[in-house]
Amino acid sequence: MNARLDLLRTVAPGATESEVFRLALQHAMGELGALGGAIHLRGPMSALRLVSAAGLPSALTRSWDIVDQEGPSAPARALHQGSRVWVPLDPGDPFRPGSGLAALPVSSENRRIGALTLLTGDRGEPTPEQWEFLRAVVAWAEERILQAPMPSGPVHTELHGERLRQALKEVSVGSWDWDIRTGDLSWDEAALELYGTRPADFTGRIENWMRIVHPDDLPPTLAAAQRAIRDRTVFEAEYRVRRLDGSYGWTRARGRATYDDRGEALRMIGVGWESNESRSARDALSRALRHMSDGFLSVDEQWRITFANLVAERTLGFSEKELFGRVLWDLPSARRIPGLEEHCREAAAQERPVGFDVRSPDTGLLYHLRLVPGPDGRTLYFTDVTDKRRQDEERRSAELATAERAARIAELTTDLAKASTTQDVVEAVARRVLPPFAATGLLMQVVEGDRLHHVGSVGYPDEFLALLDSSHWGPGDPAWQPIMSGTPLFLSSVEEFAAHAPTRVDTAARSGKQAWAFLPLAASGHTFGVCVVSFDRPRLLTDEERTLLTTISALVAQALERARLYDAEHARSRELQRSLLPQGLPELAACTAAARYLPAGQGMDVGGDWYDIIPLSGGQVALVVGDVMGHGLPEAATMGRLRTAVHTLADLELPPDEIMSHLNDIVAGMNEESYATCLYALYDSTTRTCSIARAGHPPPALVHPDGSVHFPEPAADPPLGAAKPPFETVEITVPEGSLLVLYTDGLVESAKRDIDAGMADLARLLHTTHEDGTDTDLERLCDTLTAGLLPAEQQAADDAAFLVARLHALPEDRMAAWPLPRDPKAAGQARRHVRGQLADWGLDDLVPTTELLVSELVGNVVRHAKGPVRLRLLYGAELICEVFDGSLTMPRIRRASESDEGGRGLQLVTALTERWGVRYTRTGKCIWTEQVLLGPDGHDDGPAPDAQDPMFTPDMFAADLDTLLSEDPGTPADSGAAGSGGAGSGGAGSGGAGS
Repeated sequence: MNARLDLLRTVAPGATESEVFRLALQHAMGELGALGGAIHLRGPMSALRLVSAAGLPSALTRSWDIVDQEGPSAPARALHQGSRVWVPLDPGDPFRPGSGLAALPVSSENRRIGALTLLTGDRGEPTPEQWEFLRAVVAWAEERILQAPMPSGPVHTELHGERLRQALKEVSVGSWDWDIRTGDLSWDEAALELYGTRPADFTGRIENWMRIVHPDDLPPTLAAAQRAIRDRTVFEAEYRVRRLDGSYGWTRARGRATYDDRGEALRMIGVGWESNESRSARDALSRALRHMSDGFLSVDEQWRITFANLVAERTLGFSEKELFGRVLWDLPSARRIPGLEEHCREAAAQERPVGFDVRSPDTGLLYHLRLVPGPDGRTLYFTDVTDKRRQDEERRSAELATAERAARIAELTTDLAKASTTQDVVEAVARRVLPPFAATGLLMQVVEGDRLHHVGSVGYPDEFLALLDSSHWGPGDPAWQPIMSGTPLFLSSVEEFAAHAPTRVDTAARSGKQAWAFLPLAASGHTFGVCVVSFDRPRLLTDEERTLLTTISALVAQALERARLYDAEHARSRELQRSLLPQGLPELAACTAAARYLPAGQGMDVGGDWYDIIPLSGGQVALVVGDVMGHGLPEAATMGRLRTAVHTLADLELPPDEIMSHLNDIVAGMNEESYATCLYALYDSTTRTCSIARAGHPPPALVHPDGSVHFPEPAADPPLGAAKPPFETVEITVPEGSLLVLYTDGLVESAKRDIDAGMADLARLLHTTHEDGTDTDLERLCDTLTAGLLPAEQQAADDAAFLVARLHALPEDRMAAWPLPRDPKAAGQARRHVRGQLADWGLDDLVPTTELLVSELVGNVVRHAKGPVRLRLLYGAELICEVFDGSLTMPRIRRASESDEGGRGLQLVTALTERWGVRYTRTGKCIWTEQVLLGPDGHDDGPAPDAQDPMFTPDMFAADLDTLLSEDPGTPADSGAAGSGGAGSGGAGSGGAGS
């Protein structure tokens, strides 16, 4: 038994149903020693149709051709019961005693479709082992039925409208009407002729049709009819029918069932026609598919192969006979293709045509596989697309390269449009041009006289660039030729360079490059330079690449010409700005200072930030910082005008609020769009007070000796040009050694940091530097603030300026002050005070000059001023003598003629001092003088009167001024004394307070 089953299992999948039935009967009969056997399949209504028989005489098979499945026969009982059936034959049966019928049901897809029946010999009923064998044979037949191919037929094409009517004229079409409930069948004359039946032989039953259908085609045709009835769809089938001459011909049938109110099928009405012509076309199509250049596979729902053409056979490594009925995934060649099964199953699940590429690991070839689902399975087409995909990839690569280059050109154009400086242009070209051409060097040179000077480069050592700048270039040089001809020059190798310019081979070797593209730079109708794109290996550029580089050079030339103009203008602007800022800070006893000006980032115009330190009289100093809003030459010019105005107003020694008011008027008078911020701090070293006024400017930072940081904040008046005076002034007392930091908003404010956070960072840095002691060096402190608040990698959007001043107080023992009476004796008292104090300070050499100055100043005040009179001496870097009174009348200097009795007093003061002046106070005015202390021994009496000037003779200084001033001012003697240069020489009309 096992041998027979093993033999059956060797039958390849894909055998036809008739072959399956035949083998099953042969082996069942052989094993049981049966006399014959038959297989019936369920047909319409209650009929079982004989589809295969073996060992039975024709007389018996005719009676078994159609069997009522509801009857008592063995096949019907096995089908109905779903189990084995043994029916002994009647003793009067012509067969030998002990014979009987052994039947087993046949199923398909969980549905009983027929029965296998054996006519046994005299051994009687089969043994249990034989029943098991029969069940195994039936199971094998059921499995193979599922794997059997559908009967071949032409491609079904829907016919509609005119095409259908034309087809009906050309073929013989018969109609039929089948009563599904009773099994009655009606054929017209055309149907009788189509189905090869004489009218006399037609019984009007469905069995007539079942008898004339080819056994191989009957099962699938019956199944199609049952599906159409069950699913209420159109019945379509193609099958062979037996003709009167015993031959078979292909026909097609099409029909539709009708149903009652309960949904029960009543009748099926349809037509049938010959399809031999479509069969021929199908055969031609099959031959074409067989020999087509692409691979073609047809598989059923279980992925069993039902057709394969020659290309598919070669690809899969099996013949059509070996492939037929095998599951596609069981083939070794299919299993080795990564993801093939997953792709196919996923595509089949979508129920729509899908295409994808797979690569064969055996050959390395790339196939495009297209899977098309159909009603009875799936069709797979596969084409060798290795060369096509390679060509597509090459084309895509070329298109991608072209697109990338076009994109880079667009990006280059955008970058060049944004480029402001020459360096911007060089960086844009290096970033956008070198990578797509695999270039490694970029050099831009411009003509300067008989030389080419490089203005930007990438990929060259500094030594080589210095060599280029020191070399004379001329006709014949590769870099000069494009300038002279206006056309590019391409050298693809060192040998080509040597052949073109043998005298420059050494220069080329030192550059480290092996291929070059020399591109002329022309703009505004003239060629002004050359752009060199170089490579570190030999490189033969294509015509397309050369054209592209030539186009790029035109863009670069325009941008470079514009950038050079900008660079020149920017340099002039920077130079103007630097000239408008202080060239150095003065060295003062009241403060030591350091400052920084930091321009905005690359590409920004000059700004209007500025700072200044202005020495004033009486140990005072003005510290100023300002910011004109905007960037450009107009703003820089406005800054210069404001700085000059501040100097002028400060020299008048006006209070901070009045200076701000004047500056506001100046800015408001410029134009409607001019605004500026300013902070003015006036520090008095004698009182250690600092008066601060600001207009729209950040407050200063004050660092006390203990390291604490404060921001004195006077009222935030609007910027200059928009403010309405008066301005508020705040006075603070500054401890000795404190730091005062003035700054513009560019130091503490940016797009990423608001001004409050910036001021907090400034305070933190100032406190940290005080803690570690690095704030003692103000220059180093400025560097720390710059690095901490404006890092080098940050491109500032605004200028920044700041001033750091360490404030010093004048010691009390270096100051002396005395009140004086308002009478002629005041001059004598003043001289005595001067003599005594200068002796205490060790300045005896300055006594004569200082007495003379005091006498002149006090004499003028006594004669022409009012209010309390006070004398003060300050001993710092210079000797300062100050005389205060309550009058606002300002003395003025004039030149007296030889006959004038007075008018020389202030000329005498001018001659004896380094400088002198007058400033207003809250109660009047102060006339002051400064004498330098720079003699060989560390002191000097100051400048002596000009010995050649006849207006100043030694006799003028010999008079006893104390005696003169002690006389009655109204006497003639007094007038004479005044005329001789004494303290009374400053009459109201001749050099006194009114002089």
